[in-house]
Amino acid sequence: MFIPFFLKLKEAKIPVTLREFLALLEGVEAGLADFDTEAFYFLARTALVKDERHIDRFDRVFSEIFGGLESISSADGLETVPIPEEWLRRLTEKHLSEEDRKLVEALGGFDKLMETLRQRLSEQKGRHQGGSKWIGTAGTSPFGAYGYNPEGVRIGQHESRHRRAVKVWDKREFRNLDDGVELGTRNIKVALRRLRRFIREGAANEFDLPGTIRSTAEHGYLDVKTRPERRNAVKLLMFFDIGGSMDDHIRIVEELFSAARSEFRHMDYFYFHNCPYERVWKDNRRRHSEVMATEDVIRTYGSDYRLIFVGDASMSPYEITHSGGSVEHWNTEAGAVWIDRLTGHFRKSLWLNPLPEDRWGYTTSVGLIRRLMGDRMFPLTLGGLETAARELSR
Repeated sequence: MFIPFFLKLKEAKIPVTLREFLALLEGVEAGLADFDTEAFYFLARTALVKDERHIDRFDRVFSEIFGGLESISSADGLETVPIPEEWLRRLTEKHLSEEDRKLVEALGGFDKLMETLRQRLSEQKGRHQGGSKWIGTAGTSPFGAYGYNPEGVRIGQHESRHRRAVKVWDKREFRNLDDGVELGTRNIKVALRRLRRFIREGAANEFDLPGTIRSTAEHGYLDVKTRPERRNAVKLLMFFDIGGSMDDHIRIVEELFSAARSEFRHMDYFYFHNCPYERVWKDNRRRHSEVMATEDVIRTYGSDYRLIFVGDASMSPYEITHSGGSVEHWNTEAGAVWIDRLTGHFRKSLWLNPLPEDRWGYTTSVGLIRRLMGDRMFPLTLGGLETAARELSR
């Protein structure tokens, strides 16, 4: 089993050496991971991965060879996910307008939804399958997993299904985009090249063939000339929506990410989930601990950067229009406020949507984002990229 694991890592282009592999075997023989899949995973990752850019590829190989990590549940089958008391308290203080209340189809309103969840958690003693009341699975209760309710709170579900949850109470692991993806990036690079604007900068370190010919002819001897290298002067800042419904589009977004990283010298990026709020992050494994304030992004990056949001814009409308609407934390200001701040600072900005354009009209949140962006939303297709590049080049 260990030899195929080693070979698969090499096949995935992870630069693992035989010495590192032997170090892993020594750790196993020393009993550092006896009968513990999770301990073995961290031991193997520590021994074999030298660069965090390769962690995602390592995880995929590990999952293929060893079947992934085992999940740990409580004895009665319910996942033990702590719910912040302050979050519940703040949500029960929330006041919606009369028009907004009409949008809530279940349990009489957003506040009632959260209060009822609190009661159910205190009353329920075990796991429940089906039904319409208890926190469980495959039912119509607003709380739980793998059921349906138009204004639900998702608990203990592996992934999104209807894209309608108001809150998500799961520990969710998002993975970083892999800038090593190459399949399919060539045409994306061609489309992005419309954004390039070359200037010569830096020390004279590039061979100048026309200048050498001209100077040699003038002086009668070989006179080698050099000149500064031509570099793309366009500065690009990309915000990537990650996790949830974006898992459906991970491949095409990775291809875009890889192409942009190779085409633009001045390119930086951040991650967000569903809608930009007061903080963004660079590493999805540390998205709760290592974040950057969105205000600091605005102060750090000049207005000459081209700003591109990449996301399907599919979410609860509350995330865009209301404070406290985020599915994962209490946001003191609505997502629309932060989109306005970002697009107000960066002179040129747009939104790339991997969702097919003919489906945009069926999702309220897509229309809201599109209006906030001044109709500068383009499909994440080659044609859409070319149109977007022309828009940013004006």
